Amino acid sequence: MLKDIGIKAQKAAQQLKKLDSDLKNKIIDDMSHQLLEDKDLILNANNQDLKNAQDLDLSSALIDRLTLTKERITSMSEGLQKIINLEDPVNAITKSWKTKEGLNINKVRSPFGVIGVIYEARPNVTSDVSALCLKSGNAVVLKGSSYCVDSNSQILNSLQKALNTNGVDENSIQLIKSKDREDAIKFMQLKDYIDLIVPRGGRSLIDTLVENAKVPFILDGDGNVHLYIHDDAKKDYVNNIIINSKVQRPGVCNALETLLINRKVYNTMGRDIISKLIDNNVELFVDIDIKKDFPSLEEVNDVHFATEFHDLKLAIGIVDTLDEAIVHIQKYSSGHTEGIISESAEVTEKFSQSIDSSVIFINTSTRFTDGEMFGFGAEVGISTQKLHVRGPMGLEALTSERYVVTTEGMARE
Repeated sequence: MLKDIGIKAQKAAQQLKKLDSDLKNKIIDDMSHQLLEDKDLILNANNQDLKNAQDLDLSSALIDRLTLTKERITSMSEGLQKIINLEDPVNAITKSWKTKEGLNINKVRSPFGVIGVIYEARPNVTSDVSALCLKSGNAVVLKGSSYCVDSNSQILNSLQKALNTNGVDENSIQLIKSKDREDAIKFMQLKDYIDLIVPRGGRSLIDTLVENAKVPFILDGDGNVHLYIHDDAKKDYVNNIIINSKVQRPGVCNALETLLINRKVYNTMGRDIISKLIDNNVELFVDIDIKKDFPSLEEVNDVHFATEFHDLKLAIGIVDTLDEAIVHIQKYSSGHTEGIISESAEVTEKFSQSIDSSVIFINTSTRFTDGEMFGFGAEVGISTQKLHVRGPMGLEALTSERYVVTTEGMARE
């Protein structure tokens, strides 16, 4: 089964890399409208997934990621429209030069070929990733969560209608529907058919990929996200950024997991920060000095600091200096996203240069680590590794650069 999927994807990729921008944009536009036309079908499929999920003891945050509404499907459709407006990276010449020997060299963007994407929970990823891969000239093979098969299958049906309408191979987008974990591992090993795998999930998925993959892959690491409140932080910013970073969507990878508060800040407004988090139903694991003021709260430990909760839970530490905050983040960071609230350019520069994560936010909610928010229309994933690309991955990240060299009959002497 998996080999057949790979063969079909490779064949489709040969057609996709030759499509012009106008046709690709028309297909994506048709996909966008088809999602709206099939809204009730998608919601019915999603309701079935939600019923099945009731027996799986999923966290409320994961249920939120799984849930589709009319508003979220409309947002999915609008996300595809944004991709239409982005510049097509395929065959873009990024650099040109002529050597002293007379070689005319163009550095050109080209599709990878077949992209494999493994993701958890969020069915909106199915449409986002499919459109990004299509516009960048790649076929895509999707492997979603076992508890999201019905939603993903119906969204796939809608997208494939648009492909068929425009005479493009429907196998440009395929979904592995198997719920067998062994099939996911075999998928990671299809090195003769898949050119790149992008995972979108937590530590367990990443570990499985690292241990088993034979296909080159992007490390879309877990989001153990930190926010440090420096002693000169503007009070007007603090609570709004903290609450937004933690509470808005606690189950996503850019949600805040550890808050570090400078002791001077805690002494002046710390109790207000803690109270507002409690009012927002956040379960807190706190520094011993905070526990003195809030004795009912659990004391924080190393396990809490190392955990991506994916839930309304937060580890909180008190630090005395910027350097102490930096050392803490360097120890526990997953390389995804970190933030600082400070009015000092010197402090924020030192922080951003000392912390080697994919995205650094200054006086900004961590929730903005998102391809759509970065102007990419959507994202295929968020890379936490250092090869090829880091941070949110848009269209350009789904291409690589190669060389096209022209002369007038030159032979090397």
